[in-house]
Amino acid sequence: MSNQAASLLVQCLAEQGCDRVFTVPGESFLPVLDALRDREDIQTVTCRQEGGVAFMACADGTMTSRPGVAFVTRGPGATNASIGVHVAMQDSQPMILFVGDVARDARDREGFQEVDFPAFFGPICKWAARIDNAERIPEYIARAYSVAISGRPGPVVLALPEDMLHEGGIAAQPRPYVTSPAQAPCPDAMAAMLAMIGDAAAPLAIIGGGSWHTKAHDYFGQFAERIGIPVATAFRRQDAIAPSTPVYAGNLGYGPNPKLVERVKAADLLLVVGARLGEATTDGYTLITPDHPDQVLIHVHPDPEELGSVYRTDLAICADPDEFSETAALWEDHDIIPFDAGAEAHREWLDWSTPGPADFPLDQGQCLAAARKLLPADSIICNGAGNFAGWWHRYWRYEGFPSQLAPTCGAMGYGVPAAVAAALRFPDRCVVAAAGDGDFLMNGQELATAAQYGCDLLVILFDNSTYGTIRQHQEREYPGRTASTHLANPDFAAMARSFGGWGERVETTAEFATALTEAMQRKGVRLLHCITDIEQLNAGGGTVSALRNS
Repeated sequence: MSNQAASLLVQCLAEQGCDRVFTVPGESFLPVLDALRDREDIQTVTCRQEGGVAFMACADGTMTSRPGVAFVTRGPGATNASIGVHVAMQDSQPMILFVGDVARDARDREGFQEVDFPAFFGPICKWAARIDNAERIPEYIARAYSVAISGRPGPVVLALPEDMLHEGGIAAQPRPYVTSPAQAPCPDAMAAMLAMIGDAAAPLAIIGGGSWHTKAHDYFGQFAERIGIPVATAFRRQDAIAPSTPVYAGNLGYGPNPKLVERVKAADLLLVVGARLGEATTDGYTLITPDHPDQVLIHVHPDPEELGSVYRTDLAICADPDEFSETAALWEDHDIIPFDAGAEAHREWLDWSTPGPADFPLDQGQCLAAARKLLPADSIICNGAGNFAGWWHRYWRYEGFPSQLAPTCGAMGYGVPAAVAAALRFPDRCVVAAAGDGDFLMNGQELATAAQYGCDLLVILFDNSTYGTIRQHQEREYPGRTASTHLANPDFAAMARSFGGWGERVETTAEFATALTEAMQRKGVRLLHCITDIEQLNAGGGTVSALRNS
């Protein structure tokens, strides 16, 4: 028997275009689960842990530009899911987390698994609220969508009192489909921007961000190529422009090309579009300082509260990146003489992103070179955090859009859940979960979800039996005194097979190419368990020995 309040909530989601929700079921929102059971237009994906639920919703929002939707229960369910809310906030990705809550007459008694969710989630999301009145469900859902997709996108958390979901006789109706306000740039600001770029000697663009869509991807590439400006992508925003664009200069963040770093330092004008200039992109606010003396900063962002909030800005343009990029690409009235620097920076990136041989049985750089030959160019690469990701950032070329699902806040365990979401959203594209051994076991249980829903996804897991990033910091600060970073790992290939998938242990570079070839001939869950040497510490060529001797 359907419950009208819960049914209305689900109807409101359907009206907003929601076609998939992720959940770990809980008794606190049983009426919603019952209402979802009868919907053929909304798929309910049952996951194995709420962290995976939230990561999947975050990734889904990244791919669709509509909020990914998650349902979890109160207390431990909500706190497990908080990691995904934090990622969605720092990554500027739209999602809505619904949390089953205690009944209204039990509130403030420290009832079973009770948490004040607006207070708990408020600091890490755009809006956190509780729906106490069932008649206002349409209002809250419409507002949640509007908040999640407007300005700087981000997460919304709505608590659902258990008794409220059972209410009947609701007269309210779903509100119409909510769209994001797309603000075009001011023509005067565009003219000023083009004049400033024309007067610059060494301009450089930094692009990316949560509001970046296919339109921005295509049009900004056209604009940048026409004027010859070097284009760098913000941390883990490498799919913001096609790497084949002849002015693409590479990515900023951890382990960037030293020549790109020098270009940023030498730039007399920075055109930043969509990116927030966060800590990772700016190397702790040192590569580009908040006051950036001797550098002109033009910042384009859809949220006025972001402009000027951290960085002194010479020209602030509040505009949607799609609208800005199209306007810039089609703008005809400017006299910029094309720069040579874009082509030079692109050649430097090509050299940097071409791996040379290294003296290790399994060379991660050469493995990525093999992967570039064997995997489709538009493969969706999903990774969490760890040194292993540096090889993908340096050597993989993110040609499609979207093709990079990776948390800018550095959360571990993101890759497998994101790959599940990607495989469901794009069943005809190759989806790869790139993982390290420590990273994988944070949410590797979601392979069970992948198997249950028939997902085609490939896991490429580099195993050095170490929390590699922390080991790197240890070797730098306490040479030879490692502590708490060694890992005793399972047979990951056997783990994949236990879920009904295919798995192969790989110990050499040659074996990698052979195993990857076989994996690409199969369907379903596939996993390459690649044994690596901790001595090959990072993609920049760093080794444990070098750190100890430095």
